[in-house]
Amino acid sequence: MFQLLLLVVFGSLAIAGVLIFSLAIGGGATNTIGTVKIWGTLDQNAFAAVIRQAAEANADLGGVSYEQKDPKTYQNELTNALASGTGPDLFLLRQDYVQKDAGKVAPIPSAALSPAQFETTFVEAASPFVIQDSVIAVPILADPLILYWNKDMLAGGGFAQPPKYWDELFNMAQKISTRDDTGGIKKSAVAFGEYQNVANAKDILATLILQAGGTITAYDTAGRLSPALTPRTGAATQASVSALRFYVEFADPSKNDYSWNRSLPDARQAFTAGDLAMYVGYASEEPLIARANPNLNFAAAPLPQVRTATNPLNTARVYALAASRAGKNPAGAITAAFLFVSPANSKALSTALGIPSARRDVVNLPAKGNDDLFNKQAILAHSWIDPDPEKTAGLFRAMIENTTSGTLQVSEAIQRGDQELGHILGL
Repeated sequence: MFQLLLLVVFGSLAIAGVLIFSLAIGGGATNTIGTVKIWGTLDQNAFAAVIRQAAEANADLGGVSYEQKDPKTYQNELTNALASGTGPDLFLLRQDYVQKDAGKVAPIPSAALSPAQFETTFVEAASPFVIQDSVIAVPILADPLILYWNKDMLAGGGFAQPPKYWDELFNMAQKISTRDDTGGIKKSAVAFGEYQNVANAKDILATLILQAGGTITAYDTAGRLSPALTPRTGAATQASVSALRFYVEFADPSKNDYSWNRSLPDARQAFTAGDLAMYVGYASEEPLIARANPNLNFAAAPLPQVRTATNPLNTARVYALAASRAGKNPAGAITAAFLFVSPANSKALSTALGIPSARRDVVNLPAKGNDDLFNKQAILAHSWIDPDPEKTAGLFRAMIENTTSGTLQVSEAIQRGDQELGHILGL
């Protein structure tokens, strides 16, 4: 009944130039969305500007509002508000929270956006938003991983360019990292090998696994989401092991490429202070780095790749707008979601936030400088199905720290991680 209501409303409320696909505009129908309250963790001003721009073309969009929330409390606040009936009509949903939050979402009617249309419209990394042939949210932004590099530190080590392949890091770490008389690290080439002071450690390791040809979860023959860190057969059997072994290499004091340990500051803090040569962060972090140290001589580069890989690959955090199952205006909410992903508004929001659009046609537009780089990295980005981001973060931390502490061998840490992933999935 709920989906039927949405289909009827879409037939009469479609807005010219706003919806992604050619939904028919009812003859003379009023394009009224009504009041739509949106919650999210991204910048308030950027959303407000796009809403104002859209409202200039259609005054009936004036009821759409966006409220920025603290990322640290967002999940709890959203859950509590939806349960009490005081939550938003639309909320920002990240691709790694899809499995955990799917029950909060009213799916998009297939007549408005089918899985086939979704696949041709949005970047590959947005694929988790399709569950069992149903689209549950409308992607708006794709924030890819980027390699930020300190030009002066690389030049001091004799390197004019950042690495294109991961295996180049071994030599670079030996020539760039410096130690004091006690063996402590003074300057570091790369913040790999630990978890607690590397904010993106989970995503970096997951990306390394995917680049090596592996995956973390996969659907089995019965259609169940299952752990896949240690697949039984195929070329991917050693992908997780090789990825973890590479990542922890740089935290081993016995190695010549030793570059990082858990006593050092947070990785981004070390980079902005000029004590870290290379930092793997998100495209959205570029302005934060620039503001933290305006004098830092740094640049952005594509994420390095595995030299033997057939195709380049990256990962991204993809943000989508999901209509709340408990919202007061579900039809208006979904229509408003399409508003944000019209080509014009998607590009405007991307520009305002400095994050690539999740639309294939928008990221394919000509761009300059970092915008072009970020767009191309978003096009390369893939995703994996994360059953619970908080729980899997603990799993990744355990795999890394059990290895660096010597508690487990690399293969044992991966095997234990695979078992824990099964517990998280309830298998």
